[in-house]
Amino acid sequence: MSGLIGALAETVAMAEESQVAARGDGAEHTGLRRSLGFRDLVVYGLLFIAPMAPVGVFGTLDAKSGGAVALVYVVATVAMAFTAFSYAQMVRVAPQAGSVFTYARKGLGEGPGFVAGWMAMLDYLLIPAVAYLFAGIAMEALVPEVDRWVWTGIAVVVTTLLNLWGVRAAARVGFAVLAMEIVVLLVFVVSAIVALAQDGARRDWWSPLTGDGTFSLAAVVGAVSVAVLSYLGFDAIASFAEEVTGGSAKVARALLFCLALAGALFIAQTWLVALLEPVSSADLAANPGKQGSAFYDAVESAVGGWLHDLVAVSKAIGAAFAALAGQAAGSRLLFAMGRDRRLPHVLARTDGGVPRVALLVSAAVTMIAAVWAARRDDGLDHLVSVVDVGALTAFVLLHASVVGWFAVRRAEGPPHWLKHVVLPVIGAAILIAVIVEASVSAQVVGVVWLGVGLVVLAVQGASRTPSRP
Repeated sequence: MSGLIGALAETVAMAEESQVAARGDGAEHTGLRRSLGFRDLVVYGLLFIAPMAPVGVFGTLDAKSGGAVALVYVVATVAMAFTAFSYAQMVRVAPQAGSVFTYARKGLGEGPGFVAGWMAMLDYLLIPAVAYLFAGIAMEALVPEVDRWVWTGIAVVVTTLLNLWGVRAAARVGFAVLAMEIVVLLVFVVSAIVALAQDGARRDWWSPLTGDGTFSLAAVVGAVSVAVLSYLGFDAIASFAEEVTGGSAKVARALLFCLALAGALFIAQTWLVALLEPVSSADLAANPGKQGSAFYDAVESAVGGWLHDLVAVSKAIGAAFAALAGQAAGSRLLFAMGRDRRLPHVLARTDGGVPRVALLVSAAVTMIAAVWAARRDDGLDHLVSVVDVGALTAFVLLHASVVGWFAVRRAEGPPHWLKHVVLPVIGAAILIAVIVEASVSAQVVGVVWLGVGLVVLAVQGASRTPSRP
């Protein structure tokens, strides 16, 4: 992957004029433009997460948790809250692009910083591919005459052009898309409440918390490893730290607000759709083919086909713009690692405050992964099974960074033991438990990717003198 990124970056660079810094000293320009406010950050975070993210994974979560799907999202929100709190601590220490890569360098050193960035790169490059594929699948359901891989490719091209236009312009368009998603979500909520009031619930009212069969805490934790996919992206807010007006405190507030809002939306909609679900979680577990469409099937049977189509359209557009936010965040990670020369330095070049080289490289890798998956019947399964582990591993290193910076290095004086030790340790322990419960294929991919990263790190260590964090 490092070689592929390098080759793509060099190809893109040959087609661009060289950039000169505003200082006039002949150095390459590697500055990002500060143009984002609090609302823009929240828009990017919610776009990447997507307000109706549970639509695609509801059936899987319902089957894995024994019907306790709302509880799964309660646990997942709490787990991610620890991570959001650690992000809020470190963004103040290092308000720079690069997110967890930058924070791990600060708190743990060069080697762990590279590992954190490397593992996060697996997440940032593949999650947009999953979102693009969701968009392609939804559009194919509406226009079956056109193959999903064509819709997937179109979505990549359109959102890449918006990102190249600039982060501020993309945020404006994204705000309109986000407003549309929220309106559709409200229509679903009202329609579901009306259906429940008229016809009653098809499961016990408390079953989304207790399950519709025998309750199993292990099953709930195992489902959390999948539900985490719905949240991945709120942390992307931190990658725009160098493009925010008003300081790092605004980034921290946006992180926490975005996670809290997303958690509330996820819990509410999964509770409602679980009550509308016409089949049991055991039936879904016995018929994996029905899991992907479980949300749509429940909506159609309880409310009608019109809501099915409305949700499908919203999912198609929303998924594409979730990928837009993910692509933008991934380019900032590549930009930061290129600026530190952990990846080819050409990735750190900017044009008008936009990291165009990193954006085009991110888009190219995502396009390859998304179209490949769209042309395979099992492509979605392959992508979804591997994206979580990279992010979760990076989050564990984020928690360790808080402990390293504040408690071990004591870089800012005596630590606050609750904020700087207890909470990060609990957060890391929860994430490790989720990784342990993840699928074997995801664990294998994570270990292989980590191994490749360690080889790259060793090669770099033999030829590079580390820079200061």
